Amino acid sequence: MRRTRLSLYYLAAYLLGAGIALIFAPSLALKLLFATGHYGDVMPRLLGVVLLALGIVIVQIIRHSLAVLYPTTLILRTIIVAVLAGLLIYSRDPLFISLLVVVGFGMVLTSASYLSDRRTGALTPQTQH
Repeated sequence: MRRTRLSLYYLAAYLLGAGIALIFAPSLALKLLFATGHYGDVMPRLLGVVLLALGIVIVQIIRHSLAVLYPTTLILRTIIVAVLAGLLIYSRDPLFISLLVVVGFGMVLTSASYLSDRRTGALTPQTQH
């Protein structure tokens, strides 16, 4: 599961980066994501805390090579992409296009890595203790 594990670094990076950015500079973070709606400061900061927490969980999944949770990250991102698409249709805010690209790219990367690892028989968890 080496490739799949490596693909999760992208997920961890954007969750941690976006979480920190939304907590400490929500207006700048939203501007960089092309947001056109007015979101205030409180909800983006709350979202930042949630993203930071999820990023920490992903780091732990990577750190402990928890291969059993790799498919779960794909299932959850499928749900997230569906909700982001719905929010884009509802709000027409380009923010959701940016988020779809970021999350979708990571989902495709992890999916391709997971399928490649399955084909090569690399599904057994690594024992690096």
